[in-house]
Amino acid sequence: MLVMSANLDDQRVAGLINGEVVTGDGGLHPVARHFVPAAGRADTQSVTGRLVHKALQDHQGDVLVFLPGMRAMRRLMEQLDDAPAELMLLHGDMPAAQQQRILLPEKGHGRRVILATDIAETSLTIEGVSVVVDSGLARKPVFDPNTGLTWLQTSRISRASAAQRAGRAGRLGPGACYRAWTEQQHEQMEAHITPEILQADLSSLVLEAALWGITDAADVKWLDRPPGSNWQQAVELMRGLEALDEQGRISGMGKQMAGMALHPRLAHMLLSAAPRDVPMAADMAAILSERDPLRSAPGQRSADLSQRMLALQDYRAGNKNQQQLNKYALRSIRQLSQRLQRQAGNRQSHAESASPAALLSLAFPERIAARRKGSDGRFLMASGRGAFLPIDDPLAASDYLAIAHVDAGAREGRVALALALGLGEIHKIHGHRMQRRETLYWDNRRQAVAAREEQWLGKLLLTSLPVKPVSEQAAMRVLMDALYQLGMESFKWSKPALQLQARCQLIASLQPESDWPDLSSARLLETLDQWLLPWIAGFRSLKQIQTLDMHKILISMLSWQQQQQLDQLLPVKWRTPSGCAFAISYEDPQSPVLAVPLQEMYGAAENPELANARVKVLLQLLSPAGRPLQITNDLAHFWDNAYKQVQKEMKGRYPKHHWPDDPAHAQPVRLKKHLG
Repeated sequence: MLVMSANLDDQRVAGLINGEVVTGDGGLHPVARHFVPAAGRADTQSVTGRLVHKALQDHQGDVLVFLPGMRAMRRLMEQLDDAPAELMLLHGDMPAAQQQRILLPEKGHGRRVILATDIAETSLTIEGVSVVVDSGLARKPVFDPNTGLTWLQTSRISRASAAQRAGRAGRLGPGACYRAWTEQQHEQMEAHITPEILQADLSSLVLEAALWGITDAADVKWLDRPPGSNWQQAVELMRGLEALDEQGRISGMGKQMAGMALHPRLAHMLLSAAPRDVPMAADMAAILSERDPLRSAPGQRSADLSQRMLALQDYRAGNKNQQQLNKYALRSIRQLSQRLQRQAGNRQSHAESASPAALLSLAFPERIAARRKGSDGRFLMASGRGAFLPIDDPLAASDYLAIAHVDAGAREGRVALALALGLGEIHKIHGHRMQRRETLYWDNRRQAVAAREEQWLGKLLLTSLPVKPVSEQAAMRVLMDALYQLGMESFKWSKPALQLQARCQLIASLQPESDWPDLSSARLLETLDQWLLPWIAGFRSLKQIQTLDMHKILISMLSWQQQQQLDQLLPVKWRTPSGCAFAISYEDPQSPVLAVPLQEMYGAAENPELANARVKVLLQLLSPAGRPLQITNDLAHFWDNAYKQVQKEMKGRYPKHHWPDDPAHAQPVRLKKHLG
């Protein structure tokens, strides 16, 4: 076996095949190599422009300039506007005939500066070129397995690529190469380019391997083993396209796909089309496989794939005079479409007819996209990635898109080719991929648990309809979560319930060694799951929650013995010397209050005491009309001092009432009936 290459890692290849390395000088003519000085810093674009001027000044012949892409080429053209030479572009989007005119110019042509991408790096001899200016940059496709997208990355070339580029200056005679980097930087460059298998979409490779019975990348002896993540992503894609079964073995569909000279995605689309749709599917596959037939600048082209399909129809009809169309690309597209139609035309299919967008979505199901609410031009794909279109693009206002090409941007990729897609088509074509979920949530407007049945395609919510909650457990969880947020204030607290809560707090503070439950609002909220669930079976709303008897619930948390002890130590009411019972307020658990007519307290010398004399009740003494006269925690001191002034005022206001001089030993007067 003989392996020949100018830039392969020869030692690794030799190790793979157990061969020997034979090295030969492949250079036709000597090429002088010049590096920029280490001193001074400038951007690569400026340095490259200065080197072109120097090359034109110091040498004869045409100058070939290597740049990473079209944007850099246009910027340099502006920088070289005054150069004493014709400026020309050489790139892959040019028609073959135009490329040929650059490679083989007419005799007697003037001096040229040819700005080229790495298309001119290998296998090309350009007549007249004796000088190369190398920016040292290239744009290479990099596949991201996390998104399933490929993006172009501008990066430094390898030393092997630099040698290839320099060699273009020595094809026809001695030449020179100017490099826009220092000699020190040159030594730090990678020896060889990163193998494509390490950063490419492996879909075609996985399908080809499965055709040979290989289901595991570890079963193959690789020069560079493909990354496991990229391989697995490709496997999952092939399963989704029905090319592989669950064990990774090739299916009947997969064998048909492998027999077509197409990317597996496009092959699946073509093979899934109904017989009457095959020409349309073949046209789309050809357009997506060849160069864009629209001549406008990439950033100015509409992403609407239908425009390309109409251009192809016009071309077939003989309308070939449109200035904005690349006729060479259209010719290639037409030829490829014809071949694909022949390949797919002799098969049996029971598929139903579908729109172009629906067929396109079969090739790129994870790129089906929905427009974000209230934002034309911004979309979310089924994969979960964002995508965008310029606001003036005809597709920007579409509700749904079938996207074929999209740049892998950091947050959102720009859509390059797509078709408007209908929601009904998504349901019809991808119904088997959808997930149905019941989503329960708290409806703040209704203050109740609500449910919606949702249909999802990947990360896209396609439909959402209100339904009755099915899962009792899930509905209860939503209700409980809402109550956690609303707090204990959302419950309807009666006065007896509040009093009981306060009494329990007080007795717990008096008997810390006992096992009195903590009925504080904070603790009740923390333990909702423990005490509330038995009381709310079937509940769905806050209105139902507010029907609960909180006093009944709280009292149930006390044992019978605790209830008896609580009533004994901290009673709800207290009887005055007259025999009337008045409610004790425990609003402040640390200082209970008894509001009572002053005359009901005749004959009492001290404030009431609770909990075996550990708690003194604060007295709020009232007039016969129920108005506050005095608040005291020392009744004896009040009788001996402040009472005299009160007695004087009350005699004048209520002369018919008894106002004794010695109230501590007087007979009490029952006034409760007068106070309601």
